[in-house]
Amino acid sequence: MTIAEVGNIIEFKDGLQGIVEKVNENSVIVDLTYMENFGELEIEEKTVINHKRYTIIHSSEN
Repeated sequence: MTIAEVGNIIEFKDGLQGIVEKVNENSVIVDLTYMENFGELEIEEKTVINHKRYTIIHSSEN
């Protein structure tokens, strides 16, 4: 399991995407306002995702 780093873009839960803002021991805090359709989704700006529940789609190192 690869753990995301701050600045990485991750995908989770049926295609939602966000930018990692903080890495915790078992999870990451993600800013969802990265998504173009964020305003249409009526969801919170940030959420917590377990390391087992996401995939990294863009690394901040690239």
